[in-house]
Amino acid sequence: MILSVRDLPQHVGEEATVRGWLYNLRSKGKIHFLQVRDGTGIVQGVVGKGDVPDPAFAACEGIPQESSVVVTGAVRADARAPGGVELHLRDVQVIQRSEPYPIALQSHGPDFLLRHRHLWLRSRKPWATLRVRHQVIRAIRDFFDSQGFTNVDAPIFTPAACEGTTTLFEVKYFDEGNAYLTQSGQLYIEAAAMSLGKVYCFGPVFRAERSKTRKHLTEFWMVEPEVAYATLPDIMDLAEGLIVAIAARVLENCREELKVLERDPAPLEKIRKPFPRLTHAEAVKRVNARGVAMAADDDFGAPQEEALVQGEERPVMVYRWPSAIKAFYMKRDPADPAVALGVDVIAPEGFGEVIGGGQREDDLAKLLERIEAEKLPKEAFEWYLDLRRYGTVPHGGFGLGLERTVQWMCGTEHIRETVPFPRMLYRICP
Repeated sequence: MILSVRDLPQHVGEEATVRGWLYNLRSKGKIHFLQVRDGTGIVQGVVGKGDVPDPAFAACEGIPQESSVVVTGAVRADARAPGGVELHLRDVQVIQRSEPYPIALQSHGPDFLLRHRHLWLRSRKPWATLRVRHQVIRAIRDFFDSQGFTNVDAPIFTPAACEGTTTLFEVKYFDEGNAYLTQSGQLYIEAAAMSLGKVYCFGPVFRAERSKTRKHLTEFWMVEPEVAYATLPDIMDLAEGLIVAIAARVLENCREELKVLERDPAPLEKIRKPFPRLTHAEAVKRVNARGVAMAADDDFGAPQEEALVQGEERPVMVYRWPSAIKAFYMKRDPADPAVALGVDVIAPEGFGEVIGGGQREDDLAKLLERIEAEKLPKEAFEWYLDLRRYGTVPHGGFGLGLERTVQWMCGTEHIRETVPFPRMLYRICP
């Protein structure tokens, strides 16, 4: 019976075959201890001389790490073993003896591991991180699907900027001139919301920021919901519910992975409603009171974010921002145009902003004013302006960065560890 390592504990006392790769080999006298990984976990196989034919026992001598193997044996309970079981082997087949593996079970520098990322993914911590990432993705999709949202894909090639022209990747687009890799699917998803009511897109976005911080990538994934007839409080409630659902899914399905990552689950267990909510003006006062400089119309940097969440166990929601530092599409407060109806969600433990969004400007005249004031090409936004000409309604949404969220869930120091093949300022290979 061919089984995955993950399923072995349900088959104690039975014989099983596991197909995978050698993670580690230790020999002691006439006994070999083989650690075999198969993508779902690692199991130890024990083989003694006389338990298998002599050629099979001899084949185990000095098998290099990452050799592909098929092992068969009895599943036995052992509380000391990973997963609580081990295999007492009666057969070992070496499918391919690996060449000397460049990533030994020892420390390597980040540049070496990034150059060998295609192999480093097989190691324990990348394996655990990618499994957490998978559960975060599942939680996001399940949350929106359960709330009646429809997934709509936004284009990756766009004719104009969404978040600002200074961070665009420009490409030649046949005879149509220049196009840009998308910074956000938001504008297109606004159009879909006017058709379907509640929608979200989930895909890669690109920012040509010359940043080398531990929180930035040039290519990352973002989920962006958009809701017709939603106001800022509605969007804040939606963002809060999503984060709580993500943390709950990780705690439910990733306990073993969190152990591998040495991530204390206690902070994740404290992510519960309600989140603290501060206006931008209140947040500035808090930051300044804690000895970190911040002007009334400033955006948050890392020092300000850390001061803001100091002592907090839950994310902090900062809303009602200075309109001067928000995008052209952000709705201004009709009673105070100096304030934009936006919200950012700042994670505790120093992980920074994970969500940014708010209510969109639904007034055609005011949106035209903003496009003109920011010297944006009006012709590129004619289709977007049509959304305000034909059946405009209050609406809003946000963007959640997948990698930032995974970084937070895993307690990982650098965001590059949260994506299989990171793209950064000085890194595009492999």
